[in-house]
Parts: sequence; structure tokens; C-alpha cells
Amino acid sequence: MMSRMDEIDAATRTEIEAAAFRRLQKHLMEERPDVQNIDLMNLGGFCRNCLSRWMQEAAAERGLEMTKDEAREAYYGMPYDQWRDTHQTEATEATRAAFDAAQKHEASEG
Repeated sequence: MMSRMDEIDAATRTEIEAAAFRRLQKHLMEERPDVQNIDLMNLGGFCRNCLSRWMQEAAAERGLEMTKDEAREAYYGMPYDQWRDTHQTEATEATRAAFDAAQKHEASEG
């Protein structure tokens, strides 16, 4: 079954995908900064840091050098340490245990 996206030219598809990424970024950074990265990792297997790393990897694929810190600042809109100090809370023992269990499960599947 073909979807509507299959009928769209590559440039328009890229624009739509980029807009969706920007909307996800805005949602996580402005509308739900209270959602912790560790909770995103536990529930979705990715977090804001993953998104910034994916930006860094996409830049590298295009021959653009971007450090981890530069990618994080591009994603977070500020230095990561500043965002962390403003928004990140201490993870509970239960949250840490869930994270550790998920990481062990991922390692055993990899």
C-alpha cells in the first residue's frame, strides 16, 4: 500500500520530516522540559542527547564536523550543562534500576 508520502518529491519530504523534527524538539524543550531524559530512555529508548547525537552524525555524513558539545548546544538551544542545571532532576532508584535493566536487555540483544 502506497502512502501519500511516497508520492511527494524528495525535497518536500525532507522539509516535512525536518518540520516534524523541529516540532518534536520544541515539544521536548519548551512544552515538556519536565520530562527527564532517563524517562525518555526508559520508555522510548532515546532521549534529547540521542537526538543531538543523531544531528552530529547527520552533519558528519555531510562532511560537516560537529563536536558532541556543539551538537548538544544546537539541539538544546543552550550549553547542555545550563539546560541540565535548570531542568534535570535527580533520578529515583526505581528509575535508575529501570534504566540499568533496559541497558542490559539492549546489550544482550545487540
